[in-house]
Amino acid sequence: MSDAGVAHVRLASAADLDALVGIEETFPAEDRFPKRTWKRLLSGNTLAHVAVLDGTVVGTAVLLFRRGSRVARLYTLSVAPELRGKGIARQLLAAGEAAATQKGCEHMRLEARESNQHAILLYERSGYRVIARVSGYYPNGETAVRMEKPLGNSESSSR
Repeated sequence: MSDAGVAHVRLASAADLDALVGIEETFPAEDRFPKRTWKRLLSGNTLAHVAVLDGTVVGTAVLLFRRGSRVARLYTLSVAPELRGKGIARQLLAAGEAAATQKGCEHMRLEARESNQHAILLYERSGYRVIARVSGYYPNGETAVRMEKPLGNSESSSR
């Protein structure tokens, strides 16, 4: 796998399941999605993108949509550890934002561990702002930082 270059971002499919589970296995056990969760995410009211570099899935972004809501939720954003810091997360985030905008969403929301300063910085640099802190959000009791970004799809922004 090359260590430079731009990944190709495309919609995920069931064929990506094993690669997504493989990326998950690089995370601490309490943060991993089991294979059954990935199966559900790839078939439910979600939209998943994957980043592919040299034919290998190296990252994913999963968005959740609620019927009647104009807010998309970034459920997970993951990049293989050896490729972090190379712009792949930004590519995935941009693809997710574009897809949410196309679906008519006005905002994108997400949660990040308060201790995950790299993720928070990525989101802040991408236009997200902290809107809340949620104590005890994660299984280990850690606080989540809830962030939101306007997508420029609201009626008020088009007036």
